[in-house]
Amino acid sequence: MANIIDGKKIASEVRADIAAECAALKEKGITPGLAVIIVGEDPASKVYVKNKKKGCEEVGFHSEVYELPEETTEEELLALVHKLNGDDKIHGILVQLPLPKHLNDEVIIQNIDPKKDVDAFHEINVGKIMIGNHDFLPCTPAGVMVLLERSGIEVSGKECVVVGRSNIVGKPQAMLLLHANGTVTICHSRTKDLAEVTRRADILVVAIGKADFITGDMVKEGAVVIDVGMNRRADGKLTGDVDFATVEPKASYITPVPGGVGPMTITMLLSNTLTAAKKSVK
Repeated sequence: MANIIDGKKIASEVRADIAAECAALKEKGITPGLAVIIVGEDPASKVYVKNKKKGCEEVGFHSEVYELPEETTEEELLALVHKLNGDDKIHGILVQLPLPKHLNDEVIIQNIDPKKDVDAFHEINVGKIMIGNHDFLPCTPAGVMVLLERSGIEVSGKECVVVGRSNIVGKPQAMLLLHANGTVTICHSRTKDLAEVTRRADILVVAIGKADFITGDMVKEGAVVIDVGMNRRADGKLTGDVDFATVEPKASYITPVPGGVGPMTITMLLSNTLTAAKKSVK
């Protein structure tokens, strides 16, 4: 039986630390501020934005939410981003993805001031992560590293396998594990004999968006399994990319879905915003 990594509990502990640091900053006259922009009516995005606002309230941040109509033009969205870049009350800017198809995600992200890019998607911040001299880390991969650290799981010297190569999770996750002295393999849709590779992993991180894709026969006995996936089954229940029922008996540690990686993502967004606010004092 695996040890269950309780993301809710760890996120709560980290948020308590953030709230304490926020209170100390407020005594210096600085209240961390986060602006979230959402374009259109995507239901999942609206839930995420609501949770981000709630997270800000919990730790004592100032927050602003901009809900723009679906037909918003690129010029209008860029004008808002540039206005927020120059707003001293705002330390972090987040544009909720995905954007409507007529808007170019890349153009919008590259126009966010890198010092306020609390998603860490700007190419300057991506480059800093690559060389290990970063201000911010992408929220989900950063959350995974905190889960490992606070669960007492050593990365150094371990065989680490990341399944998925997205710019948001897979690639930065591999870099963070590498910076922690893991030996890292990235798998993707063209990987041959995927199960053979995943069975080598001491630490397996799965982020591919396919429900219950990783099964028990693909996992080494005693592996640490981190499930980043969030999928909805036909019966409406949430499930990850890992088939929990067959993998949990073989793993030494495993994250559940929900309640594993998910709570850490917004928590690390708050952490990045706090960092931006602290840097603004200097």
